[in-house]
Amino acid sequence: MEELIKKAGILVEALPYIQKFAGKTVVIKYGGAAMIDDNLKEMVTADIVLMKYVGINPVVIHGGGPEISALMDRLGKKSQFYQGLRITDDETMELVEMVLVGKINQQIVTLINKHGGKAVGLSGKDGNLIQARKKNIPDRDLGWVGEVEAINPRIIITLHQEGFIPVAAPVGADINGNTYNLNADTVAGNLAAALQADKLVLLTDVAGILSQPENPQSLLSTLTVKGIETLIENKIISAGMLPKVDACIVALKGGVNKTHIIDGRIPHAILLEIFTDRGIGTEIVR
Repeated sequence: MEELIKKAGILVEALPYIQKFAGKTVVIKYGGAAMIDDNLKEMVTADIVLMKYVGINPVVIHGGGPEISALMDRLGKKSQFYQGLRITDDETMELVEMVLVGKINQQIVTLINKHGGKAVGLSGKDGNLIQARKKNIPDRDLGWVGEVEAINPRIIITLHQEGFIPVAAPVGADINGNTYNLNADTVAGNLAAALQADKLVLLTDVAGILSQPENPQSLLSTLTVKGIETLIENKIISAGMLPKVDACIVALKGGVNKTHIIDGRIPHAILLEIFTDRGIGTEIVR
């Protein structure tokens, strides 16, 4: 009986959040260990389906860098990076699209549908969702590495209206039809802004933003954009966390209410962040 009462208490705690976010859009950047561990994959996709059933409109953006590198290794092609960006020649772009759109995207769609959702897989090319342009870096040609020029969210809105859960791969095209490899965090931030989402949630392999990067107990639960900029200046935020906080800043400046960087290795991390009083990870607000 005590266990049943505890479960009822959890539902009661979630009720005001369910009421608050009903009808709102939440963009989820899905990456890290939560895309690799089979148990976590089941939990994340079940969480997303639950969100839809209680009236929230989730949008999933996923990465896939490790799987791209693994395929390239099997084919005897060396992965090359510059400042964290994958140098993407013609052959690499073909492999990137094959892994992101043809494999990972469909795996996520299948898992969401398995849990009772209605997921639809997309790339940035579908419905002109993501208009991209070449990312120019002085004195270095990265090939088909792109950046977001514009987001046309109409296809996402249409899917939501029909009860579907959009799952998008970070591949876009320019006005001439050239295909580009895009950073999934950046895409998520821009898409959240274009949709005027209520929240942007980024799943990572760390607890959140730490005031002392080597100390997991130094988690900063809430930060402002100004606070983030200070941490970047002091080099406390660096490397792989930079695209994530940049995405949060883009989203917040574009009208998103709150952004969250959370540890996707924690079971049901999304639900814990959205539907509980304490939450987990770091929330970044204006």
